[in-house]
Formats: sequence, structure tokens, C-alpha cells
Amino acid sequence: MSNEKLRAAILIVSDTAYREPSTDKARPILTDVFNRDGGDQWGVSEVRIVPDDVRAIQQQVTAWCDGASFPNLLVTTGGTGFTAKDNTPEAISPLLHKHAPGLVHGMLAASLEVTPFAVMSRPIAGVRNKTIILTLPGSPKGARENLLSILKQLPHACKQAAGEDSRAAHTGGVKALEMQAGMMSAKPAPGHHSHHNHTHHHDHGHGGHSVPKPHTNVKDRPISSDPNKGPAQRHRESQYPMVPVDEALRLVLENTPKPKVIRVPVDGNLVGCVLAEDVQADELVPAFRASIVDGYAIIIDKTHGSKGVFPVVSFSHARAGDIPALEVGQIVRITTGAPLPPNATSVVMLEDTAVAKETEGGKEEKEVEILTNKVTIGEHVREVGSDVKAGETILRRGEEITAIGGELGLLASVGKKEVVVYRKPVVGVLSTGDEIVPHDRPGSLRLGEVRDTNRPAIMAAVRGWGFETVDLGIASDKQSSLEQRLRDAMRKVDVIITTGGVSMGCLDLLKSTIERSLGGTIHFGRLSMKPGKPTTFATLPFKNNAGDEETRLIFSLPGNPASAIVTSHLFALPSLQHACGINPVGLTEVVVTLEHEVRLDPQRPEYHRVIVTAGKDGGLCALSTGGQRSSRVGSLKSSNALLCLPAKEGVLSKGDRVPALLMGKLLGV
Repeated sequence: MSNEKLRAAILIVSDTAYREPSTDKARPILTDVFNRDGGDQWGVSEVRIVPDDVRAIQQQVTAWCDGASFPNLLVTTGGTGFTAKDNTPEAISPLLHKHAPGLVHGMLAASLEVTPFAVMSRPIAGVRNKTIILTLPGSPKGARENLLSILKQLPHACKQAAGEDSRAAHTGGVKALEMQAGMMSAKPAPGHHSHHNHTHHHDHGHGGHSVPKPHTNVKDRPISSDPNKGPAQRHRESQYPMVPVDEALRLVLENTPKPKVIRVPVDGNLVGCVLAEDVQADELVPAFRASIVDGYAIIIDKTHGSKGVFPVVSFSHARAGDIPALEVGQIVRITTGAPLPPNATSVVMLEDTAVAKETEGGKEEKEVEILTNKVTIGEHVREVGSDVKAGETILRRGEEITAIGGELGLLASVGKKEVVVYRKPVVGVLSTGDEIVPHDRPGSLRLGEVRDTNRPAIMAAVRGWGFETVDLGIASDKQSSLEQRLRDAMRKVDVIITTGGVSMGCLDLLKSTIERSLGGTIHFGRLSMKPGKPTTFATLPFKNNAGDEETRLIFSLPGNPASAIVTSHLFALPSLQHACGINPVGLTEVVVTLEHEVRLDPQRPEYHRVIVTAGKDGGLCALSTGGQRSSRVGSLKSSNALLCLPAKEGVLSKGDRVPALLMGKLLGV
């Protein structure tokens, strides 16, 4: 076996991934661990996805472990938590012939270094026949960390389980095993003496100094400050790389979950939704032959023209009911949209007629003269199905139901009661900071207090984009408070927008709470832009009440109002649009003419708040809202666009044409 790669099998336990395999993120991550971190000792031989079902899990495990081509290692991921569907440990435990508590301890110890919530996992490990079995968490990040924590010890365990001679394997003692695995014990062996603070090297012939080596890669460890160590040991500068705006937006869209499909009634709440499938008409429109004008229905053929005096035999107007058949030589008064009487071929406009004879009392027409002989067959008649045919596709997948009313009217015209759309995510907005007080709190402010500007402003913006919002209140600058607020929020909303707590202060705890307490992944924590440099985007693993694995998004925006509003439009809006099927996403880009000169920032691209107006010639002009300091909320007043200014020395002159992103409606001059 020493010349062959060890065989690893991966079993994904997830109802969600079983129904939709494309949602599984564990397979590529675990495969990458074996390939990149396994010291060229592993080959992934099998990967399967099963639902959260004890019998399904056991059938796959026994099929692999009891066969002739057994894997040396079988790892499961998912189902190790506390929800009703988490049954993986219960499925695996009765199948084990030997338990391996040391492997469990190694995984838990490594996880506890990352988050205290590792105690919520229920891993087990052991041997069935000649296969080592490990149960990993459902979170791809947690599964990776657990596997990495014991990966270097596993080849030795697998070889022993497969029947390798134990005595031969242990020749040279534990030290030899550690060296073979690429590890060295952190403690010197008895009889060795340790040298501290020496700058020279010397070897006594017993293996040299022992060097501790971590099991994880630098890029996989939390880089946020550990709040438990206090301000004195926090990072003095951000450990997050400066990410360009385009790259940040790519990361946001890449990590936004795919749209979910739901069936909804056709009513006013449909506005802003995007269709998830084509819509076909079940009915003809119109369903009957109808008049296009007010006038008179008549029979015209080769022998009977339209000119002459005709008796008016009845009246057809736009209401339901039976209409007597029309005969040659008669006419019927008819209104726009009313059904034509049977046998009628055309409608003569009211303007082409004159009253020839009145009824007694002069209130009604008895006879009408048609003044023209140019009326043709089918003139002024809407034929059955001439607007919409039965089975015709009237709206296509990806089309948005707008507030203009056209799409909703079309659906109503064919009698559609329900349609399938992409579900809109629900957004929660949370302010953070001990200094923040509700904006409507009575009384004057005490020294150091700040009224909450961001929460009402961002909630208004999100509602304006067409999404439901949930007010998550104000969280204090305590990690326990932040963690509990975020955990509660994950059960209420799909996307969380927070403001404050993402800079470098000792009480800026959001990044560490996301990484260390919630097991989240921070995709970027610093942006090359102005305003909004500390903007942070992360994903949080989450299991709903049914035990299904989901992902929550969190946009942690700076506390300064201008920064928060600008970054919410640049990053949260495209994510929300992507999540509900809108394409293209983001603010509309236009080109504007500057009304005055604008100084550029040589370090970072700037998103300058402006008022864009449309001139009588159709051209767009931009006027700055004034000082652009990130804390200056007044710079947002009347602003409907963001100038996109490059990072460079110099000044843009009045009359220069510059790209801008529209946040609101255009103003006319």
C-alpha cells in the first residue's frame, strides 16, 4: 500500500443538495483539501449525495465499506447538529466496529480555537472493517477545518486499519512517525534540553530542536482581531487586503444564493417580481368579436353596400348578455368594446352617419342614414383572439412585473390567477454602537450620543428598491450582544445589513463576531474606494427549523451615513436583484457633463454625490451636493447619482463628461 495513494470517499448528507446537487459546496472544498494539503497521499475515489435519512446514509456507507474496493477513509459532511433532521451520528455509530475518540478530540480542539460554538457539533469517528469513518460538520468551512486538523495523522491510521504491520510501522518511535507525517511535537522529549533565544544552530545528534507546525494554512485562519485578548493585542492595521470595487462586486454576486422559485397570486403584490417561467394564455383575447368604435353594426357583402337608410333594430353595449342575430338591411347601434351581433360583418363609425328618423318623442333613433359606401368587411372589428391566442406565450421567464401596469394588465386579461416567480429576499437592518440612540428618542442628546441615521435611511432605500425590510434595532458594542442579534436575525431574514463596527477601533467587533463566533466567511473586509473603505461582505452558514442548510448574507457597512448609503447602493442592491432574478443588476450608468470642476483623489476611486438633471436638449448635467466627508449626511440630500471618479492626481474641469450611476429618478430643468 505504501506505493499507492490512499482512497478517500466523501458522503454529502443534505436534503437540499440531494434535491439540487449544484447547491453543494462541500465536495470541491474537501476534494481540494485532499489534493492540495494531503501531501500527494490521497485520491478521492467516490463522492455521493444522500438525503438526511438514516437508512439512506447507512446503505451508502455499508455499500462502500463492505465491498472489495473499500475506501481507506470515508468522510461525511452534514447532519451533526441538533435539529430534527441531524441524524448522521445516529446513522454511523451502530455501523462502527471500533470507535476513535482521539480523532474526535483532535477535531473539536481545533474547532474550539476558531469558535466556542464548536461544542454544538456532534462528531464521531471510528473503523468499519478496514475503513476509517469521520463525520464532519455541514458547513464547508467547518468541514475543511476539522479535516485539516487531523489530516496528517490519518494516513498512519488508515494504513493500520487496512492491515499494515503495526510493529514495522512504529520502528523509530513516535518521533519517526511525526517526521514522516511532516509534524513535530511542540514539547521536547525527555532527556533533551531546549535552547531559547539562541541565534546559532547546533545539533546533538538526537533529532535537533522540535519545531511546532500548525495544521491549518494561514489563508484559512480568522484574520480579525480576537476580542478576548483586549485592545492591547488587537491589530494596529487592517489585515484584510484592499479589494477593487469590480472585484468586490464579483465576489458579492458569486456568493449570493441562487434565486428561489415560488408560486404567487396575480395581484398588486406582484410588482417588482421576476417571472421564473414562461406564461401562456389559457383564453382568447378578445373572447368575442368586438367593436373598436362607437357606431353601427351592419352586414356588408358583394350585393349589399353600406350607404343608405337603415332601421335601428337594437342596441349593443359593453355588458354580458345575448344579442339577437342581425339581418340584411338592418343595423344595430353599438359602443366601443361591445360584442357584435351574430351575422354582422362591419361597424360604421358614428361620424359617418346621420339620424334619418326619430321615434315618437324624439328620444331614440328609428332610422339612420349611412353616408358612405366605402365601409369594408371587417372594418372596425376586433376578431376573436386577434390580441392574444390561446396557448400563446404572453410573458417570458426573466421578465419583471413593473409598476407601469402593462404586465399585470396582460396577466389579468387572460384570467391568470397565479404565476411562478423568483422569491424576493427579506432584508434586516441593524445599527451597532453604544453611542447610537433611536432617532425619535425624546429629549436632547447627552455628550457622546448620536441619533440613529443609518437604520431609517437604509430601510427606506431597501423598500424603495422593492424589498421587504425588518427593523433589527440597535446592538451594543459587546460581542455577546452582536452575536445574539445576528443569530436571531438569521431566523427572520435572508440578508442582514449592519452599519458601524467594521473599522479598527477596540469596539469594532463585527468582523471577529462573524468569523470567530458565527463561523462565517469574510469575502472582503476592505475596499479601494471613497467613501466606504471598511465595507465588509460575508456569508454565514445557517440551518432553518426544518434542518435544511442555507446561507445568509451580511453586508457590514461603515457607520458614517454617506458611506453606508453609497455602499448599500453599490453592493447590497445588486445582490438583492441577483437573488430575485433581475438582470442586469446594479445602478444604471449614464454619462453626465460637469457643471463645475471636481478635484480627484490620488489614492482611491471616489463615488461623489451629485444631482443629475436632464436638459431640454436631452443632455445630462451633474451638480455636486457639496462637501463629501463620509459623515456628512447633508451630502445625500437631493442626491440622485454618484459620479465615478478615477484615482489620480488632478482636477476634472467644468464641461468634462464623466460616468455616473443613477440612484434615483432624473430631475428636469
